[in-house]
Amino acid sequence: MKDIILETEGLTKEFRGFVAVNNVSLRVERGHIHALIGPNGAGKTTCFNLLTKFLSPTRGKISFNGVDITGDKPAQIARRGIIRSFQISAVFPHLSVLENVRIGLQRQTGQSFHFWKSENVLNKLNDRAQELLEQVDLGAFANEITGSLPYGRKRALEIATTLAMEPEMMLLDEPTQGMGHEDVDRVTQLIKRVSVGRTILMVEHNMGVVSSIADTITVLARGAVLAEGNYAHVSRDPSVMEAYMGTTEGELEGAHA
Repeated sequence: MKDIILETEGLTKEFRGFVAVNNVSLRVERGHIHALIGPNGAGKTTCFNLLTKFLSPTRGKISFNGVDITGDKPAQIARRGIIRSFQISAVFPHLSVLENVRIGLQRQTGQSFHFWKSENVLNKLNDRAQELLEQVDLGAFANEITGSLPYGRKRALEIATTLAMEPEMMLLDEPTQGMGHEDVDRVTQLIKRVSVGRTILMVEHNMGVVSSIADTITVLARGAVLAEGNYAHVSRDPSVMEAYMGTTEGELEGAHA
């Protein structure tokens, strides 16, 4: 029997008569990488905003670890262990790389603004921050000013700050958007590495990324679930090919969602 960590039932969001998310029932298996894909305007980001409670559903139910979280606020969602990484790199450019990760650690310990804490306490956070940087191949960049990092490294740093919050489930919003091939490959392997012992739900345009690391893919179109399964299954689905403007199976891998 599948171990489901996140489930939605009939999730719907309407904006003045426009249905952005339409009766979406989603089941994310614990320990898996689950990708949401679909053409532009399919409702992927709106779905993410509903799951993290930046939007409230018009109707439907969201459950996490078997608990109804439909009425939770964003801060409650984070405390439950659902941590979201945003589409635009959310780091502090004027702080060092290590200081960015330390802020994530301070949030997790409830000491976000306790800058007067003893040096011993801060050193403990520094040690853990350095460990997280090593996990994402940024150990050598710890003292660099974040704003000077290349774009792909900033996204790796964002994943490190997300890890600092000790997520049980990570929501990654377009983690490879705007990257060159080298950065895409690096971040893809990084996501695969940090997924061990965690659950990841990701919105991603790059079908090469999705095909290489996603265990399950849910395809959205016009706000509704069009198909679901592994990449081999969804890439052969005629309705999916049609949604991607008539692409063939071979062309789908390079398509943009």
